[in-house]
Amino acid sequence: MDDLLTTVNEYLSTDLPQPLEVVGAMALSFMLNLFIAQLYRSTYKGTRYSQDFVQALIMIGTITTILIMVVSGNQGIAFGMFAAFSMIRFRSNLGQSRDLGYVFFAMATGMVVGARYYSMALIVTSLVAALLYLISKNDAFAPKKASHLLTLRMTSDMSFEERLFPIWEEFADQAELLTVRSAQAGMMTELRYGLQLKSGVKVSELMERLQVACGNNRIVLMPTGNELGL
Repeated sequence: MDDLLTTVNEYLSTDLPQPLEVVGAMALSFMLNLFIAQLYRSTYKGTRYSQDFVQALIMIGTITTILIMVVSGNQGIAFGMFAAFSMIRFRSNLGQSRDLGYVFFAMATGMVVGARYYSMALIVTSLVAALLYLISKNDAFAPKKASHLLTLRMTSDMSFEERLFPIWEEFADQAELLTVRSAQAGMMTELRYGLQLKSGVKVSELMERLQVACGNNRIVLMPTGNELGL
């Protein structure tokens, strides 16, 4: 056991990484970036999931580790690598802004491992991953969305603000007027609202109040996922 520890210390004490340490660092970087890729997959909420991008994350992190270990202590190689990276461009647009964050996450993990801070790489990667997972699962900073889209008609002589405002106070957390247009040769006014209904609201009661306010004219209420600008 003492001989094994002595051998490991000799490898780590040299200025340049030895082949055995390079292999171990590559394996560690690959496992950590595999973990990051799985985190990305489990927290993805968009509609353009790409297997190619997830595999690229693993490649980027692992290759970064190799590069950092190679350029360690060699300014000439470091300058050449910098010149090569300056010419690299993404060949496809990233699906979401968070994708760029995951690219930097994978690169940072690879750089820390490549710099031979193995314990720090394990701690930092685990901590950042846990925070990202919590933010995603709690849906932090989600936009306010309309739960329903309402289309209704009133006669042109009706004041829709006075008639509808009390209803919004009782049934909706938010109500955003989207469009107003005339109908039936100017005899009717058609309104469209984005609504965020309060928790526990009965749609039937809301419809009854709207029917009274609109004079029993046409009302259409349907679910939607459009974001409100409020």
